[in-house]
Amino acid sequence: MDSVASFSEQLGPAVIGRFDLQYSATFFASPTIPLGDAVAKVREIAAEILPTGYQVKFIGQAEEFGKTMNYMAFAFTLAMILLYMVLASQFNSFLQPFIIMLAQPLAIIGGIAALWLFGQSLNIYSMIGLVLLIGLVAKNSILLVDLTNQRRTEGKRVGEALRDACPTRMRPVLMTSATIILALFPAALGLGAGSETNQPLAIAVIGGMISSTLLTLVVVPAVYSLVEARHDKPAAP
Repeated sequence: MDSVASFSEQLGPAVIGRFDLQYSATFFASPTIPLGDAVAKVREIAAEILPTGYQVKFIGQAEEFGKTMNYMAFAFTLAMILLYMVLASQFNSFLQPFIIMLAQPLAIIGGIAALWLFGQSLNIYSMIGLVLLIGLVAKNSILLVDLTNQRRTEGKRVGEALRDACPTRMRPVLMTSATIILALFPAALGLGAGSETNQPLAIAVIGGMISSTLLTLVVVPAVYSLVEARHDKPAAP
């Protein structure tokens, strides 16, 4: 060896780390900000300072958070598809389910706004609450559209049927929504064991129920009138 190499003592790493068969250096952190914001911040800084050929890969809670986001997106999409299929079979229409499902974006907006207003993050538990809203808020539109369709089968025109159905269904819509809101109110206040997980879910559901209940009574009848007016029968002479 002396004829082809020379030896010198230097400091070096005690362990050479590898991840997915590549050289790696592992960093651990416990962020004080929401995990999603921390992941986005690390990605932003890594894109600015890392040289070509280097990349950041998350493990632990950050990796599971990314998987959870994909799972929740799949669950949300599947719930919307199943809801449409059930409504289409119930109302024998491909168009009226879209009118009923207008309550969904109204609920999602209210849920996210409530989370922001009370300082809660969009985590796994609040996302579960948003998925729950898909089924909870559809009932208000179903009650309204179903009674309107019944009044139209009795020979009433669209405008007359809506003027009869909306006041009739207002009480059950408000009562069922108030029941859900009051039932989740203690959890939204953070009372009892497990409040860290129950509070964001309850806040998201309550915010979505409030916004969807108030806006559904206005938006759904208006859209129903615009869509179904072309199928309206002319008034009898």
